Amino acid sequence: MRPRIGAHSLSIRLVIVMMATTLVALIVALGAMVAYDLRTYHESWIEDMGAQAELLGRTTAPALSFNDARMARENLHFLRLTKVRAAAIYNANGALFASYLAPGEPHTLPKLPGDEGVQIVDRKLMVFKRIVENDEILGTIYLRTDYALFDRIGQYAGIAAIVITASMLVAFLVSWWLQRIVTRPVLAIAEVAREVVQEGSYSRRADKISDDEVGVLVESFNDMLNEIERRTNELEISNKDKAQEVEERRLVQQEVMRLNQELEQRVQERTLQLAASNTELERARQAAESANQAKSEFLSSMSHELRTPLNAIIGFGQLLTSEAFATTPDQRQQYTEHIVRAGRHLLELINEILNLAQIESGKLSVSLEPVELDDVLADCKNMVEPLCEQRGIRLLFPPPHGLCVVADRMRFKQIMLNLLSNAIKYNRDAGAVVVECVATQNQCIRVAVQDTGMGLTPEQVSMLFQPFNRLGQEASTIEGTGIGLVVTRRLIELMNGEMGVTSTVGMGSVFWLELPAAPPRAPLVVPALVTPAGNDHPPQAAPPGRSTLLYVEDNPASLRLVQEILSARADWHLISAPDARLGIEMAQAHLPEVILMDNNLPGMDGAQALDILRLDPRTSGIPVIALTAHAMPDAIRKGLQRGFFRYLTKPIDVRELIDAVEAALSGAPAPSNNPTPSNRP
Repeated sequence: MRPRIGAHSLSIRLVIVMMATTLVALIVALGAMVAYDLRTYHESWIEDMGAQAELLGRTTAPALSFNDARMARENLHFLRLTKVRAAAIYNANGALFASYLAPGEPHTLPKLPGDEGVQIVDRKLMVFKRIVENDEILGTIYLRTDYALFDRIGQYAGIAAIVITASMLVAFLVSWWLQRIVTRPVLAIAEVAREVVQEGSYSRRADKISDDEVGVLVESFNDMLNEIERRTNELEISNKDKAQEVEERRLVQQEVMRLNQELEQRVQERTLQLAASNTELERARQAAESANQAKSEFLSSMSHELRTPLNAIIGFGQLLTSEAFATTPDQRQQYTEHIVRAGRHLLELINEILNLAQIESGKLSVSLEPVELDDVLADCKNMVEPLCEQRGIRLLFPPPHGLCVVADRMRFKQIMLNLLSNAIKYNRDAGAVVVECVATQNQCIRVAVQDTGMGLTPEQVSMLFQPFNRLGQEASTIEGTGIGLVVTRRLIELMNGEMGVTSTVGMGSVFWLELPAAPPRAPLVVPALVTPAGNDHPPQAAPPGRSTLLYVEDNPASLRLVQEILSARADWHLISAPDARLGIEMAQAHLPEVILMDNNLPGMDGAQALDILRLDPRTSGIPVIALTAHAMPDAIRKGLQRGFFRYLTKPIDVRELIDAVEAALSGAPAPSNNPTPSNRP
């Protein structure tokens, strides 16, 4: 016979349940009260600090407006009567304007954050508040105080421990007394139930000893025994039906699991499809952003490229029409030639843009016919030889060979001139340009243009035929739009040909094109590559007795225009330098009174040259006037911030240039310029 169940087991469990219930109720109640109090304390503390910051901002706004740091420090000194441990006032630029530190507080103040708000760091409460007056941000208030919330939490924890201990003791005493009243009849029912289970006889009944809820429990227990006896028989009958139902449910569950697996597989496939679609969308977005960036860079470049010839046109036009400048017939002839050359260059830039627009829109058509290479190359040679002679570049064309291609004669000539022009522009002085023609095995004629320039990296070659991309040449002295090669390649494709390039850094590049061949007439002979010697430039000298002006400019037309403008003043003498490096050396040697500086120079730009001049004690005090075609407002603002005395943009306004030079010679301070283009009609 099993040992009797201990009478105290249920009693102990009831006590534990009551104690646990009491403990949970206490924890929830105390936790809610503490959380509410801490939240109220936190909000009131922040509101108090925010109100102090707001009040302090209103009292210090006049000090910031009148740049009165002493008044601001006096206002901050009143904080010694409060709980504030440190305070600071920053101006609109983020610089420290005034500060206050309580005794014993470390002498550290934070950097001004971007936005106002509240921060809690290392048990310190920090408040940042903007100082605004008349919708204008004058500065920022910073307050720091000890954040006592953690100490308050410790106090509440101690109080809660005492309350919980006392409450649990009272609950234990009460529960121990109550359980004795409840458990005695329940234990009697348990004893009967144990015997019924052991013997399997449902005839035993529990004795009813009271008419209260426990008595009702005894009656219910006896009724339950009757019901169990009745249902036992019925259960045996239904077991077979239940077993069959369980089997059916098992089969249904297996089917559901199979369908779930199929669904998961479909979800995974759909997820992979969505991931692939998102990848494609991201690539398209990046391509669109790259195109937008290239177009923005193109607009910035075109602003410079278009203003450079306009500078010569408008500047020399002012000299021709102004009564203040007496000009000789020879000078008028030279001015007119400068205007015509600048106008032609401007027309070339516009034509390149229009050609690309026509090709992109599909409105440009070509007329294909047999074209003799000898005639086209002879015309191109005559047109580019003067450009080669200016820089000592050797131009080598193949002898007559009788080869013909199927092409549009005018467009093919345009393509060859573009390739030859690039080979000359991007070549080194005393270099060479070699043209060769050869018949290929696929019934095509290959025409190659080789130069001895600096060459291109593989990354540059991969971006060479992108519209509006000048491969980092935005700040170079080489004129152009960065779309000439794009137009060239599109034209070749319209004529059923193809174009490519091979390049080696430091050795040069070879641009080639292939077009369908007409019957050849003669073999090709390729000349050897030779390199002529370079040319020397005589140095300039500045006569004494007059104010010396130094103009650093690499564009001959712009240099000549400024020379003619400043020649009206007999007390001024102008010397010039073609690049920033030589301009710095001449400034250090001649110590001119004023320096005119183009910002778009080879090797080193004007802003970099200005920095070097400012570091040299001999030239640090010389006013430098920017004279450039970069006329974007952002470029003007950055130039003035960089330290230019004036920032004049091309086309040059004659009166404005003279006024700027006179102001620099008179020692006038640099004014606060508005970053807008300075040229006027």
